[in-house]
Amino acid sequence: MLKNRIIGLDVGSKTIGVAVSDAMGWTAQGIDTLRINEDKEEFGIDELIKIIDQYDVDTVIIGLPKNMNNSIGPRGEASIHFKEVLEQERPDLKMVMWDERLSTVGAERTLLEADVSRKKRKKVIDKMAAVFILQGYLDSIK
Repeated sequence: MLKNRIIGLDVGSKTIGVAVSDAMGWTAQGIDTLRINEDKEEFGIDELIKIIDQYDVDTVIIGLPKNMNNSIGPRGEASIHFKEVLEQERPDLKMVMWDERLSTVGAERTLLEADVSRKKRKKVIDKMAAVFILQGYLDSIK
């Protein structure tokens, strides 16, 4: 059993998918998709901190999009910037950058296999990608 829960984030330019671990640290559940505006530096930090406090989270897993050659491109740099912004607000949290290559592809494949319509997939894809990111981390610490 975990002392505190772990939260997983899939950070995009318009949304952040949010997933949280169960109390045992075995599974990840998607809980929300936050609207943000990266261009205006509006990252939904206040709303995210409410979720972090509500679920008694002490560790944040942030998806780090990498190129297939393992380099970090503009989206990866944006995720690192998001981490720095969150660290300024909540320096007490442990932050982990997690290689998220193919997490969105995996999430899309899972939703297709579940026969979820394109419209519904669009609504839940970021949350599902956050689940893939967090579940990958949880599986790595077992």
